[in-house]
Amino acid sequence: MNVGAKLKAWAKRIKRDGVTLWFAGKHPLTPWFAKALGLFVVAYALSPIDLIPDFISVLGYLDDVILLPVLIWLTVKLLPPEVLAECRIKADEWMQMEGAKPRSRFGAVLIVALWLAAGAALWFWIEPHM
Repeated sequence: MNVGAKLKAWAKRIKRDGVTLWFAGKHPLTPWFAKALGLFVVAYALSPIDLIPDFISVLGYLDDVILLPVLIWLTVKLLPPEVLAECRIKADEWMQMEGAKPRSRFGAVLIVALWLAAGAALWFWIEPHM
């Protein structure tokens, strides 16, 4: 298997595990800390706002290439094996039937609210020093 094929397979597994986290967040046997981290990871992956903006050459894609896969890997490691297996099956079925990631309007509103709250907190912290 050449390097290009290995990278493509790796990217497909990462995408599948991102969808797996979506289903694991709804599973009753998922521990609370895995749900919390999974919610953060899925929300960050679907967020239109990145930690490092994509228009910054090379650096802008580091969060997509390094940070996100590491967070997905860590969250997957926190899941009980039976939950992981069940949610991976659901993710594979979803991706075959829908061909896209699950969407949540609530999740989108939550992400925008979190970014606005973080921006407001930063402003109130910086503003007195100006």
